[in-house]
Amino acid sequence: MKICQSCGMPMAKEEDFGKNKDGSKNEDYCIYCYPNGEFNNPDETMEEMIETCVPFMVKEGHDEKAARKYMTETLGNLKRWKQ
Repeated sequence: MKICQSCGMPMAKEEDFGKNKDGSKNEDYCIYCYPNGEFNNPDETMEEMIETCVPFMVKEGHDEKAARKYMTETLGNLKRWKQ
């Protein structure tokens, strides 16, 4: 399964994928991070992304500390955040 290369969200369904400027499916980023051919929050830092994502993971039943650890370890390896 593909994961968003910005937030790490699993992209299992067609509607999970972001869109390119021409409306075609973007294979790298989800609909929340890349809805219309560009990042939804282009100036967002990796730390801000973690703060955005952790509450969603907690809402889905993950422990907050574990969610934060997962996001911290995962995001640095994703395309958007690799240095």
